[in-house]
Amino acid sequence: MIKLLIADNHPITRKGLEVLFSASPNIKIVGSVEDGEAVMDFIKKNPVDILLTEADLPKLNGLTILRHLKNDHPDIKTIIFSGQPEEVYAINAIKAGASGYVSKTVNVITISEAITKVHDGGIYLSNELTQQLAFGNRIGRSSGTFYKKLSTREAEVLKLLTIGKKNKEISKELDINEKTVSTYKARLMRKLKVTNLVDLVNQAKLADQL
Repeated sequence: MIKLLIADNHPITRKGLEVLFSASPNIKIVGSVEDGEAVMDFIKKNPVDILLTEADLPKLNGLTILRHLKNDHPDIKTIIFSGQPEEVYAINAIKAGASGYVSKTVNVITISEAITKVHDGGIYLSNELTQQLAFGNRIGRSSGTFYKKLSTREAEVLKLLTIGKKNKEISKELDINEKTVSTYKARLMRKLKVTNLVDLVNQAKLADQL
């Protein structure tokens, strides 16, 4: 039995997944939590094979959790289950240590296939994105081109800025000092050719909508 932990801040999503997998012969949901800190607390006390998590969790976001798991629980594999565009976030998620990226628009069969593939040691991405990678056209849309300029950590800092996090909050969540956060902000503004934080955040939000 594959031991699956679900992390999502929407109760309906969590409940829906619990119902979908209740009759599964090979996947057992061992826990369901609503934020990043709860993920880490659960994993410390319970055996988990795979974490299926939303990217934008409260308290600790998905990329931050990936880094903690990579260091402290390398046997646990993570699949990002998100409504965010795959072509924008999937590559950074894989680079950060995820073993798969599944859109919330897929059906339960696809989710099961992703979980099984990752449990068997594979990487799960959609056929469309896999083909783009195979043909060297990593990301074709404007939003993808926007994020392609950024490192994984820069994308993580930008993500936190766009949801209103302050330097102090970002430094605490990412376990870096405030000066380093300021350095990332300056680097982001230089790369994305803006001169202030408001324009930086607005450009990032616009790219998400493209």
